[in-house]
Amino acid sequence: MTLLPQENNLAPLDGELYWLQTFIEPREADRLFRVLLDTLAWAEEEIVIAGKAVRVPRLVCWYGDADAVYRYSGVRHEPLPWSEELLAIRQTIEEQLGLSFNSVLANLYRDGNDSMGWHADKEKELGRDPVIASLSLGEERLFRIRHNKTRQILDFPLRHGDLLVMAGALQQHWRHCVPKSRVPKRPRINLTFRRIRSAAAP
Repeated sequence: MTLLPQENNLAPLDGELYWLQTFIEPREADRLFRVLLDTLAWAEEEIVIAGKAVRVPRLVCWYGDADAVYRYSGVRHEPLPWSEELLAIRQTIEEQLGLSFNSVLANLYRDGNDSMGWHADKEKELGRDPVIASLSLGEERLFRIRHNKTRQILDFPLRHGDLLVMAGALQQHWRHCVPKSRVPKRPRINLTFRRIRSAAAP
């Protein structure tokens, strides 16, 4: 596994976090944003929290290899076939990191009211220490992580074309979120490339 130089790790303890700013150059990021906004199968979704169905405050879709079935928050996700653009982005990220991914969760934050609550990506399909490569396209949004024990918080204003890579034991010791914004925001697309290691249970 190539990943990235350890001296670039921004996590002060218990994991790895790398921020590659302007990973996609602006003109290509503009093109990808327009195409993905128009062509991905964006949908509203409900998840189960404490036994109650709750509407997700953003639009989502799941793409990947045919066997990359993913279950989280009580919802089973069957992958849609890769689009040409998603495959090209995956290849670019894989070449940079020296890794392979078989799926991507796409999130569309329509405005500042759309958000993602505190959570860690700890599903069994991802394995114990997953590598998650998160590409931002569109409006800048705050990405926040918080250590489970020390409660230390780190903030990252992710911009158009930025790539954030979470690895090592980060998911075991930190949670992350995208909070609502009091400042009006235009749409933002977030693509989180993952490797599903086993099929979800029926």
